[in-house]
Amino acid sequence: MDKNLSANEWVGKFLNGDFNDKDLSTQCDAGWWDWFCNDESLARKTQVLGKKVTKLLGSDKIDGNNVRVWFKNNCPCNGPLFDDIRFSNLETGDCVFTVVPRCGHTGKAEVWGPENGFDVPLVSGTWKDVRTFFGI
Repeated sequence: MDKNLSANEWVGKFLNGDFNDKDLSTQCDAGWWDWFCNDESLARKTQVLGKKVTKLLGSDKIDGNNVRVWFKNNCPCNGPLFDDIRFSNLETGDCVFTVVPRCGHTGKAEVWGPENGFDVPLVSGTWKDVRTFFGI
């Protein structure tokens, strides 16, 4: 994973097909940091999450030039595996938002952020609720 690649640059590579290969090296370059699913699942997950990243970058709340994007596949103690999209400040590495399309704990789409110390979701509901939060 290139920690200096902005989210906007990432989307350019995504749309160019740079992350389409199923090999592990390509998927790590796509931003997978940690996962509990089969390695073979990552390419499909990248395609699904990449479309969401592309749409989220239309928000005024995410500065695509100053954040990077990366992914995590989570394994909760109670519930199914679930993926999240993380946007981190390029300079500091601090997480700006964690976006969960469908949480394994709640079954809901969620947005987490530093505004409340990541204590509770800023949004919890449907993917439409997430899009509304981001103004897209």
